Amino acid sequence: MKLLVDSGSTKADWISIDDQGKVLFTTQSLGLNPEVLTKEEVVERLNDKFDISHNKKNVTHLFFYGAGCGTERMKNFLADVFQEYFPKAMISVHEDTYAAVYATTPKNQKAVVCILGTGSNCSYFDGNVLHQKVQSLGYIAMDDCSGNRFGRHLLRGYYFNKMPFGMAKEFEEEYNIEPDYVKHNLYKEPNPNAYLATFAKFLIKHKDTDFCKELIEAEMQKFVEFYIMQYENAKEVPIHFIGSIAFYLKDELEIVLKKHGLNLGNVLRRPIDGLIQYHVLNK
Repeated sequence: MKLLVDSGSTKADWISIDDQGKVLFTTQSLGLNPEVLTKEEVVERLNDKFDISHNKKNVTHLFFYGAGCGTERMKNFLADVFQEYFPKAMISVHEDTYAAVYATTPKNQKAVVCILGTGSNCSYFDGNVLHQKVQSLGYIAMDDCSGNRFGRHLLRGYYFNKMPFGMAKEFEEEYNIEPDYVKHNLYKEPNPNAYLATFAKFLIKHKDTDFCKELIEAEMQKFVEFYIMQYENAKEVPIHFIGSIAFYLKDELEIVLKKHGLNLGNVLRRPIDGLIQYHVLNK
C-alpha cells in the first residue's frame, strides 16, 4: 500500500493506492506543516483519521509533499515522525512544490511553478531538477499573495477602519472578530497562518470591489516581482500555479502576469489527482 499526501498548512489530502494505481481509500486530515507543529500534534492529527491510523502497519511507501518542508531539518523531523508511525514504510518527504511540479508540468518540460494557497512558494523546474532562489522564512516574513497574507490585510483593513462600511458590517456577521478571540487564534492556537487564511474566502467573494481589487493586485505584483522574476528566463517558460488562491483568482492573476510579459500556464486547485498518475508511471 502506497500513501500519497499533499499537505498545506490548513489541510492534507491523502490517497492510498496499490501498485497498479487503484485507489484504496481517500481521506483528508488537518495540515501537517512541521514549521508550526510539534511531534505530538502531528501524531494527534494522524490518529484522528481512522483510515490512516488503522492502516499504519500496512503502508509500504509514504510519499509526502508538504508546506514547511523546504529545509533538511524540517524534512528530517517529519520523516522521523512518519517512520515511527508507519514502521514498515519507506518514507519520502518533499516540499509541496514538487507535488505542484508533478501535477502541472509534462515530463522533461521547463516551467516556473508557483503555489498560492494558505502560504506561497515559487520554484523553477528545468525538466529534471527543481531550483529555488528564495528560501522561505514562513508566514510572518514572507508568503506574499497567500491566503494568510490576504487574511492579515482584511483584519488590518477592518481594524484600521479602511474597509468600506457595508463590507465591514458583513465581515462582522461572517466572522468572530472580537479582539480577544482574534488574538487567541493568532498567538495561542496552533497554525495561526491557517487561521488567517480562513478570511481569504471573504476576499474572493468580494474580489470585484475596489477595496479587494487593490489588495489583490498589490499582492500579485509583489509575488511577480519578488518571486517569479528571480528567474532570468521566466518570460520564456509557462508559469504554472497550484492552490485555491490562484484557482479562484485566475483571471486577476493572468492580467498581472501579462503586464510583466509572463505566460500563465496550468492552474489547478490541488495536485493530488495528478500525483497518482506520476507515481504509477514512476513506480
